[in-house]
Amino acid sequence: MKMSQIKVKQEKNKQDIAQIKKVTWAGLIINIFLATIKFIVGFIGSSQAVVADGVHSLSDLSTDFAVLIGVKYWAAPPDEDHPYGHRRIEALVTLAIGIVLAFVAIGLGYNSLISIRRVHIIQTTWIAIVGPFLSIIIKEFLFRWTVKVGKRVKSTAVIANSWHHRSDALSSLPVLIAVAVSSFNSDWSFVDRIGALVVSILILRVSWNIISPSLSELTDHGASAEDHELIKRIVSDIDMVKDVHAIRTRKFGSNLAVDLHVLVDPEISVREGHYISQKVERKIINDGPGVIDIVVHIEPFENRF
Repeated sequence: MKMSQIKVKQEKNKQDIAQIKKVTWAGLIINIFLATIKFIVGFIGSSQAVVADGVHSLSDLSTDFAVLIGVKYWAAPPDEDHPYGHRRIEALVTLAIGIVLAFVAIGLGYNSLISIRRVHIIQTTWIAIVGPFLSIIIKEFLFRWTVKVGKRVKSTAVIANSWHHRSDALSSLPVLIAVAVSSFNSDWSFVDRIGALVVSILILRVSWNIISPSLSELTDHGASAEDHELIKRIVSDIDMVKDVHAIRTRKFGSNLAVDLHVLVDPEISVREGHYISQKVERKIINDGPGVIDIVVHIEPFENRF
């Protein structure tokens, strides 16, 4: 790789890290703000649901810190001990976020089940509605911003953290309904429990959607059949390539590492074979499905069988 290409890549990496830190710091500050508001209006308005929702907002801080700390390590360049880079760390951070979300979902579901028969003695007041109302609006905006950054920089951890923001917005919805209903009639507080149970199931589903790809990456799961076929088609269309086989892939975050065998005319020179391998590398990295590393093995066409 030319020095100019390396500099461009390093500059883009710095910009990506800056974007990740900016949106994550914003999320951290917003989480502290919302948790504080929920605690205050929850106590003033006598709403246990809003106070519990404030605890949920505080749980988002753990994933914000995980991303802020983790990005420093997974964005580090390859070294002697990690020749393929440190992208696995991102998978570990993403997995941790998914597990935190799962525990939050299980906790919300458990609390809703054991308290579904309880009756609020003190009726909630309308001021308590401020907390969940702000949370729904601000957290949905934060979700959209964070997921946009995550997709732009191709970071599974940032995308996972964005879904943690949306889970907070989702959990605030039944709280908002419960406060509104309880303000009219305290006997209807069971609505809060049923809504929280439904939301906990939704959050649990989101957590699995986050955990599953991370587990696949950590167990060296290969590319999809579509990506595999695309790689084969790209190589097969290159001049002087007779055939391609033994394509192996493994995921690195949203990217791929590829290992394949290219069959060429056995009478060409070593220099020509090397030229073909370089052409294959450039073509796959430029046109392939997010390939960041590739190893090309040159074989004589007649020895395939």
